[in-house]
This record gives sequence, C-alpha cells and structure tokens, in this order.
Amino acid sequence: MTRPLCFVLMPFGKKTLASGQVVDFDAIYGRLIQPGIAAAGMEPLRADEEAVGGLIHKPMYERLILCDFAVADLTGANPNVFYELGLRHGVRPATTVMLFGDTGALPFDVAPLRTIRYAMDAGGVPADPVAAATALTASLDEARRARDEPPRDSPVFQLLEGYVAPDIARLKTDVFRDQARYALDARNKLAVARKAGQDAVRAAALGLGDLSAAEAGVLVDLLLSYRAVSDWQGMVDLVAGMSKPLARSTLVQEQYGFALNRLGRRDEAEAVLLELIASRGPSSETNGLLGRVYKDRWEAETKAGNALAARGWLRKAIDTYLQGFEADWRDAYPGINAVTLMELASPPDPRRIELLPVVTYAVKRRIARGTPDYWDFATLIELAVLARDEAAALDATANALAAVRENWEPESTARNLALIRTARVAAGDAPAWADDIEQALRARAKPTA
Repeated sequence: MTRPLCFVLMPFGKKTLASGQVVDFDAIYGRLIQPGIAAAGMEPLRADEEAVGGLIHKPMYERLILCDFAVADLTGANPNVFYELGLRHGVRPATTVMLFGDTGALPFDVAPLRTIRYAMDAGGVPADPVAAATALTASLDEARRARDEPPRDSPVFQLLEGYVAPDIARLKTDVFRDQARYALDARNKLAVARKAGQDAVRAAALGLGDLSAAEAGVLVDLLLSYRAVSDWQGMVDLVAGMSKPLARSTLVQEQYGFALNRLGRRDEAEAVLLELIASRGPSSETNGLLGRVYKDRWEAETKAGNALAARGWLRKAIDTYLQGFEADWRDAYPGINAVTLMELASPPDPRRIELLPVVTYAVKRRIARGTPDYWDFATLIELAVLARDEAAALDATANALAAVRENWEPESTARNLALIRTARVAAGDAPAWADDIEQALRARAKPTA
C-alpha cells in the first residue's frame, strides 16, 4: 500500500553553526530522521530527492503544503528551513513535528512549541540516533492516530481565533493525481480499473490496503474513480471512512453531495451543498451541483403531476445555477443549465435571451485557451440546439463524443436534450436532427452496473 508522504524541512550537507560546530545534516537525515519516519509507516521525502523536472521550488512548495505530515529540523536556525516552516504553519494547523540538535536555546519565535531535542557528538552527528529516531516515530504516530482532530502545533492556528485553513483540495487533486511520484502505482492501477468498470475499481480499492491510513491524494483519486464508474454508494462509503479534515474539504463535500443526489437522497445532498455555500460562498461547481438537485426535484414533481411544486423547484434550480455562473463567468456549466431551464419554463424566462450569448462567449473563450474538455463541447451542443443551429450542433457533438471520459457524461447531456425536446414537442417544434444527437449521446453512454 502507498504510504503517507512525510516532507522533511532541513539543510543539506555539512553546515557550520554560529557556535563554530560543523554539523553533518545528511548524516542526521540518514541515521535519525529517515529511519524515524520509516518506522512510523511513512515515506520520507526531502526537496533534493524530488524526481519532478523543472525548478526545484515548485515541487518543494507542493510537497511542503500538501503532504499530510512534515518534520522540520531547526538546528542552526537555517533561514530557508524557518521560511518553509512558516509556510507550513500558515496552511497546516497540525501534523508538523520539530527537531532541534543545538545545545543552546531554541529561537525565540518557536521556543514555546513542542520540539524533540537530540544531542550531537563532536563530529556533528546524532550522539544517540536510535533514541532520537524513536522519539520522532512516537510523535508521528501520535499525529497519525489523532488525524481526525490532531493537536494543533501551528502557532498561527493556536493564537488567531477564527483563522481557517485555506481549502487546497483542488490543488491536491492536480498534484497527487497527475504528478506525485509516490502515488504513481496506485494511480496507474485505478486508471486501468476505471476502464474495466465498478468491480475492477472495487478490487483496486481493496488492493490499496488500509484506506484509513492512505494518503489524501490516493483517496481523492479513488473517490473520482468510483464516480467514473457510477458507483455512487462506493463514493458515499469512502467519504464516511475518511479523516474528518479531508472529508470536510470542499472537493470531497461536493462529490459527496453529488453521489447522495445520484442515490436519490436529495434532502441530504441539498443540506451538504447548502452548508458548503454558507461556509465558502457561491461557486460555479457547488452551485452547479445544488442546481442539479433542484432540477431533479422539478422533474420528479413534474412526472407526479404536481404542477405548482414543480414550478417552485424549477425556479430554485434556475436561480441556483445563475448564482453559480455569476460567481465565475468563465465556467459555462451552470450558465448553460440556467439558460436551458429558462427555455423550459412556462412561459420561457426572458432573461435567457441576454444570457445565451454570454454563456456562448464563456465556453468559446475557454476552448480558445486550448484546454477544452467534454463539458465544453457538450455546452456547445445545448447552445446550438437552443439556437436551432443544426450545423453547429452536429460539429459540437462530434467533438464531444471524442472527448467523453466518464460514462455518465453523455447520458447527462442527452438528458438535458430530452428536456428541451419534450418542451418543443409540446410546442410543435422538435427537429429530427436534435433527436439524432440525443440518441448518439445515449449510445455512447455505456450501461452502468
């Protein structure tokens, strides 16, 4: 199983302290820090050991901020180490262990903080590396056991009331899924499993071992792998077993709400997503997911023949999607959903006339930047259908079919097109070419287990 990564903040090579003593930091790392971390069931990583290409600073900052655990050796009061420690304390309330090998007093700013002291001999190496390594292991074990609510070791979080750690869940996804060396094996196994379906992903999850001790990035990758194969219950179960800090992160809570809604547990999904908006503010992603909850409620009430209730849910869906689009005009997803539902309202919402070109511009600008994905082309499909532009719709469909990543994506678009078709059939205006596009998308969506 992939072990949690523990980033090491310390000088390299031999350094002369203010006292005149020469310290061999590589020996301290090899005899004390590395074995102490390994005994705690973690993988030690120093910035100079990074295998990622490019400037050393980028991977160093990524690991410094994103690693669940860190060890900082403050011996010699190295300014680079203190700078890195300040960054770590600014974003991580806990799970940073400090060491100090000087015979003198700790620097004033960190003197009150819990620190492991170790003695050095005349050669500048640990006098009793086994004892010091054991103490380090014990501190890391304590942090790991108390991972849900670990004692705060950052003075920033201890002293500043109301200070909230920045949400770095999205950065975690990019870094650990696409770049992190230590999780490469798990990532490759999950990538293969996603192509084979639910059973394969569940088997791959079992192969990861004890998930309660898995690195956060691996858990996020597994969560998205469950989503890719439409295993909504698997997503919910995984979140339930996560540490509280990770489970409460924006990314995980959004996906949790998404899965709950897919399971038909709409009240719970709504509560999760409303709490996110209340604490973090509106966003295109969270509002887009909450809008989907309200949209599903509207469809359910419509099918049940409850016209007034359906009208209320449709209005909530439109307002929620619109709020998400206004939170980030660059993300066309909530915008196209707002426009589509405005078209389906009775009578159609007049705001759609003004909104349609804004959404079109947003998605075309994103595509022009060279990073289009399935949803960009899917948005163009719906925009073209709404504008009754057959050529543009067919062109966008071809691109969308070639960009499908997960089975539920084309099914979701086909579902939206079906809503438009139903409204236009009632009005006597349903072109056959739009129906052909809908069927092509459904054919591309493989049946889920």
